[in-house]
Amino acid sequence: MTLTQTQMADRLALIKEVAERKNKMAKIKAKGKTTMRKAPKVKRTFMDTSAAMDDSSKNPNYYTDASKYANEYYGETYRETTRFDNDWN
Repeated sequence: MTLTQTQMADRLALIKEVAERKNKMAKIKAKGKTTMRKAPKVKRTFMDTSAAMDDSSKNPNYYTDASKYANEYYGETYRETTRFDNDWN
């Protein structure tokens, strides 16, 4: 099978277009690799958990008396929920 001049010209133009696109994409990927670096890891330090559990002044979330906490912050809901807890005798 032989190709006509027009078919051969179209085929060569298509090959050239694909090659140019491939080269362009390779340049974009190469540029992306140099600009897309990972951010440096930030060293995070948190307060010492063992000390936080012992001293309520260092940890504002530390509460020693659960029933007092529930009564203070949940009030009536806490009382209505727990009023029948000891009626199992």
